[in-house]
Amino acid sequence: MATCEVCGNDYWMAFEVRTVSGDVHTFDCFECAAHRLAPICEHCQVKIVGHGVEVSGRFFCCAHCARQEEGDRGAEIRDAVGARPR
Repeated sequence: MATCEVCGNDYWMAFEVRTVSGDVHTFDCFECAAHRLAPICEHCQVKIVGHGVEVSGRFFCCAHCARQEEGDRGAEIRDAVGARPR
């Protein structure tokens, strides 16, 4: 069995997540994985579990939050899965 690094539960169905940086994390559920690995919106501080928005290397939960932080560039930021603002 493996122990979840967030809640400490020792669970026979625990799973590992390997990041692009090579880190390996062990969790007993997706909730714990999201709690540890999901980025945080730089405007409202919510965990970004969905697609989110990345602007200039900064992460936001939605276009509204990105527009609040990006000033002049705000008008061109839209919510779109797979689209990357220029």
